[in-house]
Amino acid sequence: MSVTFDLNGARLHAEPDGSLWWPAERTLVVADLHLEKGSSFARRGRPLPPYDTRATLERLRLAIERHRPARVISLGDAFHDKQAAQRMPGDDRALLLQLAKDRDWIWIAGNHEAGAVPFGSSIAQWRCGPLVFRHEPQPDFISGEVAGHWHPKATVRMHGRKVSRPCFATDGRRLILPAFGAYTGGFDLLTPVLRQMFGEGLLALMLARDVVHAVPAAQLAPAVP
Repeated sequence: MSVTFDLNGARLHAEPDGSLWWPAERTLVVADLHLEKGSSFARRGRPLPPYDTRATLERLRLAIERHRPARVISLGDAFHDKQAAQRMPGDDRALLLQLAKDRDWIWIAGNHEAGAVPFGSSIAQWRCGPLVFRHEPQPDFISGEVAGHWHPKATVRMHGRKVSRPCFATDGRRLILPAFGAYTGGFDLLTPVLRQMFGEGLLALMLARDVVHAVPAAQLAPAVP
């Protein structure tokens, strides 16, 4: 079950898989896919199971089949490095091309892939109505900023223990999406460098199995003791 919320006048849906759905614009938004992270680590002598790209693309396929978007926005770091798109196996590349068929696909440039994408070209930011989409949140942001980069997660206490989950983070003016990729970690929302990006009314929209939980910042626990 998704959570519906407003950002600078736009009605949005935070989905349990970590994608963002904007029904009025038939737009699906994902952040930080980090495709081919496994192969990137393997090249540096840190082998990981080489299935992250396919797992991420399959999750994206399900989201696209569910919403049938006219537009998909990837908020940067779609690929883990500049050569990642070239390393993609042929069947994974074919799946990505199939997902993009007959819809607009907007690549926002991230700091990892440096604009190297398998089709089209990447741009620094993209505006639509009351929202502006970019990879990294900016200090002088305008209301309606939608970004990624930080891979936010939030922590709550449950039954005497702490539980941390990826989350959307929003105060109604700015939104940071969780990382969508299979091999992506998280950065705690209460860490000062991240918390200070938001004003009063900060909500963590925490991802759980098939549901999103809206948790006010005051109810969050620090990730460390």
